[in-house]
Amino acid sequence: MIVQSGGRVVIADLKANQALCAELGDAAIFSPADVTDTGQLQAAISSAVESFGGLHILISCAGIGDAGRVVGKDGPMPLDRFTRTIEVNLIGAFNALRLASATMTGNDPDEEGERGVIINTASVAAFEGQIGQAAYSASKGGIVSMTLPIARELARYGIRVMTIAPGLFDTPLLAGLPEPARASLGQSVPFPARLGRPAEFAQLARQIIENSMLNGSVIRLDGALRMAAK
Repeated sequence: MIVQSGGRVVIADLKANQALCAELGDAAIFSPADVTDTGQLQAAISSAVESFGGLHILISCAGIGDAGRVVGKDGPMPLDRFTRTIEVNLIGAFNALRLASATMTGNDPDEEGERGVIINTASVAAFEGQIGQAAYSASKGGIVSMTLPIARELARYGIRVMTIAPGLFDTPLLAGLPEPARASLGQSVPFPARLGRPAEFAQLARQIIENSMLNGSVIRLDGALRMAAK
């Protein structure tokens, strides 16, 4: 979406998607990055500055989902499983945000004083977590809760902070499920009764980028889905 709109991107991920990089051409570069690794994240940010002259947008999507009950058949959930989910989903998002915003403060402001936009990704599980989602819901709830205070803090620099909370989306995480299971998940969405499409996430991200009045809020993108207890 960003490249189609005339922008240039750094794709920061654990593994390179060679097909995507080839498709996007010179408007995109890949930088290996684990969101829990400050050095790798800083290198990705530096590559944006060095290759494209600056960093103005951060869309943070990294996340894992390790479902598990607090008390299972083998006893209490191992603490490291809970900690790992928080480390990647919440601390990782904050790590990217803090480094990117520090770089954005050096940008020249536009006519309205804006220097950058940060979009984090939460989940409807932040509001209606299911049984087994204690760690995941806590991590996404943290992203929701930090949106407003960080937006207030970064307002002095002209940096906006928003969060998208998707429902059930057709991502690689769900691609491995059998088709009947995917169809059943889609049918649980009131309307449209299907899985969300990545292009619809991108469409909302573009609106956030282009609409300067969107700041400090969380937008649900879920087709009116409200998750059941299990």
